[in-house]
Amino acid sequence: MKGMDVLEKAVAGERLSEAEVLSLFDLPLPELAAAAHEVRLKKTDPEVVTFLIDRNINYTNVCTVACAFCAFYRTKRQKDAYTLSYEEIARKVEELYQVGGRRILMQGGVNPELPLVWYLDLLRYLKSRFPDLRIDAFSPEEILGLERLTGLRAEAILEKLKEAGLDGLPGAGAEILVDEVRLKAAPARIRTADWYRIVDAAQALGLYTLATMVIGFGEGPKERTAHLLGLRAQQDRALERYENGFAAFALWTLQVEHTRLKGKAPGATAHEYLKTLAVARLALDNFAHFQASWPTLGFKVAQAALYYGADDFGSTMLEENVVSAAGGHGRTHATVRQIVRHIVDAGFKPAERDPLYRILRYPDAEAILSEPEPVELPLA
Repeated sequence: MKGMDVLEKAVAGERLSEAEVLSLFDLPLPELAAAAHEVRLKKTDPEVVTFLIDRNINYTNVCTVACAFCAFYRTKRQKDAYTLSYEEIARKVEELYQVGGRRILMQGGVNPELPLVWYLDLLRYLKSRFPDLRIDAFSPEEILGLERLTGLRAEAILEKLKEAGLDGLPGAGAEILVDEVRLKAAPARIRTADWYRIVDAAQALGLYTLATMVIGFGEGPKERTAHLLGLRAQQDRALERYENGFAAFALWTLQVEHTRLKGKAPGATAHEYLKTLAVARLALDNFAHFQASWPTLGFKVAQAALYYGADDFGSTMLEENVVSAAGGHGRTHATVRQIVRHIVDAGFKPAERDPLYRILRYPDAEAILSEPEPVELPLA
């Protein structure tokens, strides 16, 4: 099938085959963008771009996986290794509440010093103090670490965590879900089958999950296609079995500046990012929402992404340590005013959402932008 025929098929809502998805990577970027944007306008409110007020909390940087692309982790013997106390984490949540947020994305390293009860008690502690706080925490890699530590299966661990207050899992740890790529970048990293197994267990319990992808490890269109089609197949299974699939798809680029992969992995350009995002929108026909990524490539590329298939500007984050440590775009958080301004400047109406993409409110953009930029809170 010729390139334009494949685009017409995707715009019509028909499912693309592996060969057809692969062929999209050879098409000119403007044609891909036009098709991806047309699909986005059909699947979501064409006038609206959503965003979320939340905070990242990295509760520990101690990790035994030692990924070559991570500049955040430390061994327990290093001077700057840390594990936050429950009280320190609570103070970060209080700062989130001061700016109107009610959701945290909490991740850390695979820290064998922390037993399962530490996680359970942390969730109970936070929920007792912040009953309306939504906690999406502990990536599949961290759950795998708890499996090895406890001897329990993911299903049992996740059930205990959910009972203690867990609302969902972050999408971290996916990178490229092709083991040949994963072995080169991080030999001890969670394998593809385990990532899907743990995500499936979370979806079966009704927990929130996010589908993610990181490009720039040296993988090509073949591996990127395999990743996308794997996510599509998991979404099919989850929606059919549990009526609870991935809430959205998020794509970002590998940051290697301060990592052991510098000079070994190419990373990815803004052009590659936008092309892969457009391909993803066309390939993932069972996803409604696609996030733009401002932390890795900046606000301007994120604005452009709104015309390459994305309908969401991501979140304020308030504190992001992992991407920034690796050499991100130099920004660890965004204010509501900054996000609203960039959405409006791109030609859309901003809407604040929750993690499940339910609209909470339509902020008064004119009023927000007429006020001076607020002084940012010092982050604990």
